[in-house]
Amino acid sequence: MSIVLCNSGPLMALGKLNRLDLLAELYDKVQIPQAVYNEVVSQGLARGAPDALIVRLFWQRQGWPVVEVPPEVLSAYKPSVILDPGEREVLALARTLTAPLVLLDDQVARAEARRLGLRVRGTLGVLVQAFRGGLLSLLQIEWLLNEIAARPDIWIGSKLCNQVLRSLVEKNGNEKGPSHEHNNSGHPK
Repeated sequence: MSIVLCNSGPLMALGKLNRLDLLAELYDKVQIPQAVYNEVVSQGLARGAPDALIVRLFWQRQGWPVVEVPPEVLSAYKPSVILDPGEREVLALARTLTAPLVLLDDQVARAEARRLGLRVRGTLGVLVQAFRGGLLSLLQIEWLLNEIAARPDIWIGSKLCNQVLRSLVEKNGNEKGPSHEHNNSGHPK
């Protein structure tokens, strides 16, 4: 199984949804660089973000590593775009590994990962993988996608959530199809 590196976005989103368990169900081990841990947990706890404690406890229980990215690995990576420290550490480390999977939500960081030839999946991709693997029912993924679309503290657009949901319903039948869609403000249409 390939190494999985995760950035802040998927950790925070899955923490807010209380579905970090999907990472453990889908992947043997997920690694996060120290900058990601600092952003999600240390800074999150300082801000009083409830998902920060959830992520910290989950990570401790899993016994998954928080990786220090060596300075020479960071200095050898010259991104073509501006990245935050966590994204930079994830991508710098990924470049040194054989066929890693990187979990990123930010579009600019995802484009940079693809430019580097890396396999990329975001929060929605994790949810779809869980659905396809039988870990989520169509109704459960519908609820999660609608919650993401409606939440202002999860920075994934409602339009994308609705596209993913429509695609899943079209491919898997509409016995528990979408109850409603959200407009860009996250409110039902």
